[in-house]
Amino acid sequence: MKLVDLLERMPRSAITAVALSFCVVVGVIDGMTGSDYSLAPFYLVPVVLVAWFVGRKAGYLISFAGALVWLLAEMAGRERYQFEFALLWNDLMELLLFLLSALVVSSLKGALERERGMSRTDQLTGISNRRHYLELVTGEMQRNHRYKEPFTVLYLDIDRFKSVNDTMGHAEGDKLLQQVANVIVAAIRETDTIARLGGDEFALLLPETAEAAALKVSEKVRQRLKKDVESHWPITFSMGLVTYLQSPATIDEVISRADRLMYEVKEKCKDDLRYEVVGELSP
Repeated sequence: MKLVDLLERMPRSAITAVALSFCVVVGVIDGMTGSDYSLAPFYLVPVVLVAWFVGRKAGYLISFAGALVWLLAEMAGRERYQFEFALLWNDLMELLLFLLSALVVSSLKGALERERGMSRTDQLTGISNRRHYLELVTGEMQRNHRYKEPFTVLYLDIDRFKSVNDTMGHAEGDKLLQQVANVIVAAIRETDTIARLGGDEFALLLPETAEAAALKVSEKVRQRLKKDVESHWPITFSMGLVTYLQSPATIDEVISRADRLMYEVKEKCKDDLRYEVVGELSP
């Protein structure tokens, strides 16, 4: 797993260069050993590697390179075939195998990435879903435990959303949810995350963000929502914000505080924000 993570972080050009070098090394060994030992499977390794971690076009490039190296190794290290056509035919078959492998592997990688994206994305709004949000919060908790970096969680709920669905229809309710997501995405920083938790509940994660900066971001979000959402629909927003200087032991504790604050606002006054700060900064 560590090797896969390393390859994921490597520049694509570096992976391609390593694959080309591997092809050459295999070809040299193949030419030196002659026909006694077959190294055919090893030519496929760089093709699969590049097709998975770099892409289909690069996989095709390595396929042609591998087929060329294989042909040179055949010519240099083995007795010549009775008919020259046989050598060219075999090399063409190798090339077709490499190209097909690159196509299959890159297609599989693309399908897995699309599936992964769908599993982490809310289909209506296009933002993160609950599953992805919880993964990111867990990562911030681990970062806080290790580096003592603060982070902030903000929950928000649409007041009177049900009345929009009841009086204007579910299509209008969906349009409202999409607008909320778009407005918040435009208001937050690139490092922040907005997720739809379900229904009309949204959550923000502000990494490495203490109280002052978190309140500034939340105020910007509130102003944008008032201007671009509340002016078009008869709704308001209830919000709960918690800054964690020291993260609790479990993610349930992290989430429940912001959720509780949000519902306190919703039940008592609506259209407001409440916040807490948990823990103290380590010296």
